[in-house]
Amino acid sequence: MKNSRRSFIKIAGLAALGIGSKPVLNAFAMAEEHGAGAKAATHVGEKALAAKQWGMVIDTRKLEKESDFAPIIAACHDAHNVPNMKEKRHEIKWIWQEDYKHVFAEMESKYLNERVEKLPLLVLCNHCENPSCVRACPTQATFKRADGIVMMDFHRCIGCRFCMAACPYGSRSFNFQDPRPFIDSKKFNPEFPTRMRGVVEKCNFCSERLAVGKLPACVEASKGAIVFGDLEDPASDVRKMLKSNYTIRRKPALGTSPAVYYIV
Repeated sequence: MKNSRRSFIKIAGLAALGIGSKPVLNAFAMAEEHGAGAKAATHVGEKALAAKQWGMVIDTRKLEKESDFAPIIAACHDAHNVPNMKEKRHEIKWIWQEDYKHVFAEMESKYLNERVEKLPLLVLCNHCENPSCVRACPTQATFKRADGIVMMDFHRCIGCRFCMAACPYGSRSFNFQDPRPFIDSKKFNPEFPTRMRGVVEKCNFCSERLAVGKLPACVEASKGAIVFGDLEDPASDVRKMLKSNYTIRRKPALGTSPAVYYIV
């Protein structure tokens, strides 16, 4: 407590002297990284899964019916206490189903294959190698880990929604109201934190599961339709899938370099 207060006083003093906001925010970040919060965040189990760059391949050929999508979405949302909002405009989504024409609008053509044109797709945060959301966040509430996962620190989020404006994939949701009353108590997961009103949230590639040696919930529920692994490892399942199949990514021309690939 004393160290935290001392750090705050130092930082506040720098701000009073007229030093720009970025150094002040960086100082806050450095102070937190060396505190108890950082230790808790970096605590992982002995069986933790590791990678240089986590990535995902979604095989759309195995996801064609509503019954194929429902268990995958439910597995993710139940694991992360995603609320079921009654109003559409307040909906919170970590992973959801979307039409091809909305996911790959820039690839539409009047001669497009009929199957592809009507293809339903799973969409989520792309955990980009060059995430625009991280650059836009003024408090470092959203940040990229060394293994490529783009994370959210709910305690740092001030609800400015700059990250949502910067994300070209619509992969973030904002809590316009307290989400806790809308969480199914029968499916509540006590091992994952609930959020509060006024913060942004999104998919985290199940970082908490990777820390204890488990694959993402959506991967386990997909029955082989979703493959997850290290994009930097030529021997990984995800690299094998990329090598043996033609894949596409969302809006690659933007330079964000998404880590989620689709086999169509």
